[in-house]
Amino acid sequence: MTTFLTYTILGLVLGSVYSIAASGLVLTYNTSGIFNFAHGAQAMFGTFLYWHCTERWGWPVWLALIVVVGVAGPAMGAALHTAIMRGLRGTADVTKIIVTVAVLLGTVYLAQWIWNPDEAHTVDMFFGAGSKITVAGVVVRYHEIVCLAAAVAIAAGLRVLFTRSRAGVVMRGSVDDPDLLRLNGHDPERAAMLSWALGSTLAVLAGVLIVPISGGGLDANALTLLVIDAFAAAMFGRLRSIPRTFAGAMVLGLAANYVLAYLPSAGTFTGNLRVSLPMIILFVVLVVLPQDRLRGAAVRTRERYRPPTVRSAAVWGLVLVAVVYLSSLLLSDGAVTTFSLGMTFAIIALSLTVLTGYAGELNLAPLAFGAVGTVVAFHFGVQGSGLAARTNLQGVLLAVAAAALVGGLVALPALRLRGLYLALATMAFGEFLSNMVLRDTTEHELFGMRFTLFPDGALVVPPLKVGPLDLRDGTTSLMTATVLFALIAVGLAALRGSGYGRRLAAMKDSPAATAMLGQNLVRLKLSVFMISAAIAGLGGVLMSAATGTVAQENFSFTGSLALLMLVVVAGIGYLSGALFGGLMAGVGSAVLVSTFGDLALENEGMATVYRALGHLVLVGTALVGMGVGRNPSGFVHDLVDGYRAIRTARPPLFGAGALGAVLYVLALTGVIGTWTFALAALCVVMLLPVVGRAYLEEGRGARPVPLELVGVDEPCTDELRVRLDRELGLKGTVHA
Repeated sequence: MTTFLTYTILGLVLGSVYSIAASGLVLTYNTSGIFNFAHGAQAMFGTFLYWHCTERWGWPVWLALIVVVGVAGPAMGAALHTAIMRGLRGTADVTKIIVTVAVLLGTVYLAQWIWNPDEAHTVDMFFGAGSKITVAGVVVRYHEIVCLAAAVAIAAGLRVLFTRSRAGVVMRGSVDDPDLLRLNGHDPERAAMLSWALGSTLAVLAGVLIVPISGGGLDANALTLLVIDAFAAAMFGRLRSIPRTFAGAMVLGLAANYVLAYLPSAGTFTGNLRVSLPMIILFVVLVVLPQDRLRGAAVRTRERYRPPTVRSAAVWGLVLVAVVYLSSLLLSDGAVTTFSLGMTFAIIALSLTVLTGYAGELNLAPLAFGAVGTVVAFHFGVQGSGLAARTNLQGVLLAVAAAALVGGLVALPALRLRGLYLALATMAFGEFLSNMVLRDTTEHELFGMRFTLFPDGALVVPPLKVGPLDLRDGTTSLMTATVLFALIAVGLAALRGSGYGRRLAAMKDSPAATAMLGQNLVRLKLSVFMISAAIAGLGGVLMSAATGTVAQENFSFTGSLALLMLVVVAGIGYLSGALFGGLMAGVGSAVLVSTFGDLALENEGMATVYRALGHLVLVGTALVGMGVGRNPSGFVHDLVDGYRAIRTARPPLFGAGALGAVLYVLALTGVIGTWTFALAALCVVMLLPVVGRAYLEEGRGARPVPLELVGVDEPCTDELRVRLDRELGLKGTVHA
């Protein structure tokens, strides 16, 4: 009985902290319409500030709480709304989600920059761990009592705020109908900013409270994901009801502690299940929620994409293969291997193009399907041992089929979901797979066969060999990945132009209208999910083979978020967006960070500057993601429009081509270095639209102005008057 009471109280304490965090999430969503994926990151950053004040500066706890929870927390939320979130009205769900994901990643990178992750950071309980009382034989610490009291007070206060106060009604109205709110003399933006300030405060308070009861260790990634567990509690309340959110948080906390107390402790299953439990509950709650609650009203968004024709996709595919091959001649063996790894990420990114860009369905865990393909290929597709080990074609095909099947199984219960709820469901699947499968190092027996899903926590995936094609060679691996990317891209262009692709586009724009026209939405969603998962599975196997040895961290939730963010920044509706986004996610930032790290080791005097530049690259990447709200179609959209406008400016185009050829020959012959060539070529590419537009403007100036535009587009000068008289056949001229 004492054991039951002990774990019950611990569960209630954990649930109370989940309740505080989830209440802040419900608050911001209820008043701004944005689901804040950065909620955990805000909690993490505030907790690090609290640690800095109390441990490094030696401030008393009460003063640190006032400064961090009372000042920094609200300021963080208000600044986020003013600088970023208020500009997201009229954008699609994927854009809103990606902006908050960028804030999450940027906050984590910034925290790791400020507070060295290699150093230990611990947060003590309020009043100390020794301050406690005993109730019915169960020890309860003062800190835990504070958690319980704070959760009850906040839940009651928010309930009163939303239902009994004018400010709460105004805050709710700011998302339901901001125009009507303005007509009644209220400012919806001010109400939304207030809600973000309150939500951020609750997130910071939850972070300060949860770290001591979770062991006291402070880690940026772990704390961010720990607070994300509160998403399940928020879903209990359907992102609207504070009392239901409170009840859901308590259920979540109790279930997690009962699993720890009463399930067998042998092996890793119990520990993995406890970690995965919030995501399992989140998935179940999403699936069983009434359908009418999950449907959102159709909105007109600002995103615009221009799908390519099959012919243009084929031409650009050939250009890509040629450019990659010529580039490989300039690179070292290590750089070619890194480039190959980036191209496999681009293949995984194509799975997002067809699923999100074409069909409008969200997937926050694309790397999870790559992990499924990798596990299957490792167990069923590896032949030989040691250096002679190879992955065969049958194993790759089986991995692709398994990934497609799992994609269908995940989509099946989630077919009734879309938008934010589908994104959360895929996130829950990704976390479940990461915690239950990719951490499963125990031996199992099935039909007399003994196996371990992830032996020793890592998988060694050898290169693919198909007949004479052996991907152990770096250049062969790079070109194979490039050709596969080009072929899949051409296939997706053909798919987009087909009747099936038009049905996907119609489903993306208006599922209700598509269903009224007789289309089977279930079949469309299921098929596009399976196609997307199959592509991600293929990319995952190739990525694992290019890496050699993969672990759970290679398929992490944050890695999937970073990939999705960069693809959206580039343009998720474009095939070229998948290429740019995949390359940036796979190798772009990693190469720059490692380069600055090497420079820091080689130059001790400039080490601080180079390390700062390395951190700045990561934070800058997230800042680019935060700016996607201003350009939701992605930078590829602007890039394509810029080059389309100068397609008639042949002299600049030919000149740039000739200059590029000269630079390449100089680099190939060793006259200039590879980095010099890359920077010079980048400058040529970036300056070409500017030069082209200047050339076209000059050409327009040299051409005679049409007579009907005299005095309209051009000022009516004496020369123009003379010309006008001459053209009209007038004998005399009139001068002003």
